[in-house]
Amino acid sequence: MKAKLLSAVAVVLLAVALAGCGSSKPAAGSVDGNIKITDDFNQTIVLKAPAKRIISLYSAHTENLLALGLEAEIIGVSPAESAQAAKDKPVFDYRADPEKVLAAQPDVVIIRPFIKQSHPDFVKTLEQANIKVVCLYPERFEEFDGYIKKLAVLTGREQQAGEQLAAFHARLNAVAEHTAKAQVKKRVYFEATTTEYRTITPDSMPGRVLQLAGGVNMAADAQPLKTSGSIAAYGSERLLMKAEEIDVFLAQRGPMNPGVTPEAIKQRPGFDKIKAVREGQVYIVDEKLVSTPSFRLADGVEQLARLLYPEVFSVQ
Repeated sequence: MKAKLLSAVAVVLLAVALAGCGSSKPAAGSVDGNIKITDDFNQTIVLKAPAKRIISLYSAHTENLLALGLEAEIIGVSPAESAQAAKDKPVFDYRADPEKVLAAQPDVVIIRPFIKQSHPDFVKTLEQANIKVVCLYPERFEEFDGYIKKLAVLTGREQQAGEQLAAFHARLNAVAEHTAKAQVKKRVYFEATTTEYRTITPDSMPGRVLQLAGGVNMAADAQPLKTSGSIAAYGSERLLMKAEEIDVFLAQRGPMNPGVTPEAIKQRPGFDKIKAVREGQVYIVDEKLVSTPSFRLADGVEQLARLLYPEVFSVQ
């Protein structure tokens, strides 16, 4: 009965989320028999039918498309893919000659804002050749459902998206049930990069993952380096001022913060003053699980929750 109740709650939450998309970005849908969405550069994308030939130039897009059952429709991927099903796909690079993309004749090329900002000529060449270029990237966790819905509308996979999102939110609800049993909430410092001991902003993707895992962000006063950014410079002085209040020290490892280890963190000057360091509560988490907008965020939330509150997960 309890499981059925959770499932029902998840469906209701999903319906609310899809209705508002958790964001001010315009929704997607079918207009006059055509498929129509507005992407993150406020461009209106219109297709006469669901996309069947898709080139994905961002690994998170690829993961989410695969989760919607679109392995056969993906005809090309980026050079940096982590999903096993994408390993044998043809590789396309936005830093290379766009002619290879043009020759593949895709229905859509799905990118993220960084690509359009850093390589505008690549994007312009595709658009001039009447290739539909869709730019999507959910900056905040609350935008994730709306982002998935847009991918689903583009590809005709609305039902699959609804099922995947319902399962995603049900997992988050299950984690919340466990962490609610914790008598004391853990105070956490989350390191985004070693440079300037940068941390995460509270409303960023990893900031919300930490919150969903039941952690208290000790750098909630951090200000983003750029408007609507997710990274904030914090510095060792501010960090060490809170040394005795930090129960757990987390650092993400990935392209943004390669090579970080618990041992290296413990050896930093002055870090022996941090409560978490003294008590051995220093952990490394995969950037892909906490900062990348894919369904694996649920894995990240659960992993962090288990690190923070092992006692409430030990009793099932």
